[in-house]
Amino acid sequence: MAQHSTQTASIAPAALHRLVQEGRAPRMLDVRTPGEFRTVHIPGSYNVPLATLREHRAELLSHLDEAVVLVCRSGARAEQAERALAEAGLPNLRVLAGGMNAWQAAGAPANRGDARWDMERQVRLVAGSLVLATGLVGVFVPGAHLIGTAIGAGLTYAAISNTCAMGVLLSKLPYNRGPRTDIRTVIAELRGDLRAKP
Repeated sequence: MAQHSTQTASIAPAALHRLVQEGRAPRMLDVRTPGEFRTVHIPGSYNVPLATLREHRAELLSHLDEAVVLVCRSGARAEQAERALAEAGLPNLRVLAGGMNAWQAAGAPANRGDARWDMERQVRLVAGSLVLATGLVGVFVPGAHLIGTAIGAGLTYAAISNTCAMGVLLSKLPYNRGPRTDIRTVIAELRGDLRAKP
């Protein structure tokens, strides 16, 4: 396996938008859930959820023969995807700085579908509700508040490790899955795009 530098290369939304306008857009892989992707995504990007990308990165390598920009909501999942692909030996990887949040803030074009809650908001809702409920139940049931303490510990670990077990679990819900994004579909789309190029 190739050695990977700890510094992630990024590209600003304005620079990526300029490349798209000039017809020189790099391959853009959006690593959010299918539900998030359907809500809003960069025109011409491919949805390859982070879990799919990690599991099938070796299969993806032969279909990513050019510069690749990785996209997520804010940049954290894209950085994880960048590490996974770089460790597998893929060069020329960049992360969209600030993710879709920054892309939309810059006024760049986006394809939009039905509005859905993004993963971070869902995690905040579930974690906050559990802490609130166990805090209230703890008034009557001794020790129930420890569940909230465990959730707090999990959120602290998630921040330190830049991972989120609750987000992974929530991504498996039908609300977030949407149409199945399997590796065969992704590779077929990538192959079709390669054949379409002059």
